[in-house]
Amino acid sequence: MEIAITTAGHDLDAMVDSRFGRAPHFLIYYSKTGAFTIKENTQNLNAAQGAGIQSAMHLANAKVDAVITGNCGPKAFAVLDAAKIKVYICSDCTIAHALDLLKKNELTPVEKANVEGHWV
Repeated sequence: MEIAITTAGHDLDAMVDSRFGRAPHFLIYYSKTGAFTIKENTQNLNAAQGAGIQSAMHLANAKVDAVITGNCGPKAFAVLDAAKIKVYICSDCTIAHALDLLKKNELTPVEKANVEGHWV
C-alpha cells in the first residue's frame, strides 16, 4: 500500500500537517518496504483557490492508495473518493505514530470531508 501523509517535514518524525491542499509536502510511504519519498506541494501553497482539488489530483496521478491528513475539505475529498483513495484523519502526532495507528487498525477511513470548503 502507498500512503500519502501531509507534512511540513522530511522524515517519519515530522508532524502530520493539519492542511491537505496547502500542506508543504506529501510523504509517500511504501508499506511493503518501509521506504518513503517526499513529494513537494509547492505549486499549491499559494494558490488563490483549488489547492485541495489540485493536490488530490496530484496524489491520484501518483496512484497512492490512502491519505493521512489533519483535515480534508469537500472538493478534495470528492476527488480522492472518485479515485478510490481512502482518507484517514489524524492530527497532533508524528507520521510514524499515524502509520502505527493505521497498522493497528486504529484509524478508520472517513466517509466525508471533515471541514467546510474555503470557497463556498
